[in-house]
Amino acid sequence: MRTPSMRALLAAVVAAAVLSTPLAAQEPAQIQAAVDAAYARYKGLKEGKNADYIPALAKVNPDLFGIAVVTVDGKVYTAGDLKTEVSIQSISKVFTMALVFNESGPEAVFNRIGVDATGMRFNSIVSVELSQKLAGGPEMNSLVNPGAIATTSMVTGGSRSVVWGKILRYYSDFAGRDLKVLKDVYESEAATNQRNKAIGALMYAYGYIKENPDQATDVYTEQCSVGVTAKDLAMMAATLANMGVNPVTRKSLIKPEYVPKVLAVMATAGLYDDSGKWLYRTGLPGKSGVGGGLIAVSPGRFGIAVVSPPLDEAGNSIRAQRAIADISNALGGNPYAAKPAVAK
Repeated sequence: MRTPSMRALLAAVVAAAVLSTPLAAQEPAQIQAAVDAAYARYKGLKEGKNADYIPALAKVNPDLFGIAVVTVDGKVYTAGDLKTEVSIQSISKVFTMALVFNESGPEAVFNRIGVDATGMRFNSIVSVELSQKLAGGPEMNSLVNPGAIATTSMVTGGSRSVVWGKILRYYSDFAGRDLKVLKDVYESEAATNQRNKAIGALMYAYGYIKENPDQATDVYTEQCSVGVTAKDLAMMAATLANMGVNPVTRKSLIKPEYVPKVLAVMATAGLYDDSGKWLYRTGLPGKSGVGGGLIAVSPGRFGIAVVSPPLDEAGNSIRAQRAIADISNALGGNPYAAKPAVAK
């Protein structure tokens, strides 16, 4: 009889065998083995803690752990909890940015907000001041709170309901199913978002937000409260991996020429002030959220997501970082790890 530890070891051995095999040539069982091995290895990990500055997030089960990989041909590989929804939080920033790219073009974001990593905390007010006073212009990005609130303000629509309906529909199309807001999270976050309101007002004062900063902050708060599973997030990531086409519904959601620009911002700013460490270790454009989700994209190959609420000091899920790195390494997902040319 095989013990759980023996099964985990066998899964790890099988996953390791995938290293030298291109993804297209790998059998589904091999890909699943890589997922299973990561799940078995990190299921018992007890490091980190839930975000607690939003009271509702502190109440989420810290043992929640789900993994999903979706390939660009629509195949899905999973392990762990695929039913429990967590709030999307900052992962939402990627898809609102993509929506604005689609509506107004990438240069609109480049010129108003910028695409540079701030090197500071995701909710830093100092970064706004430094951008304005020292750089003299847009030296932020859409994946930190000041830039994200300003990006949300750029979604077109004559009313809040129109803007919000557009955002929620866009997220749902990426996930391939109708998503909903977790009301308890939204109410908890709206009651404690004074800092974001201050950031919104400051961004309005400096002209990054053109009108109604309170609405932009409130819509941003609601977008962060959308409920998603690990599978939803992996499908959203796989849509980016597939140049903006959902690999299951086949719906085109962003112009293909804009996708590399989305991935570039993810690569440089997706994991807050630890983005450089993440890119160094994996080579994958990624985005985390303090709800415990983390997505990563292997362009042209697959999207991967993990949900696990306990975070490190930078605000990134610890289990998620380690599981995604293991799986990507097993599948050869790092786009920088090209093989040398063979001399003729």
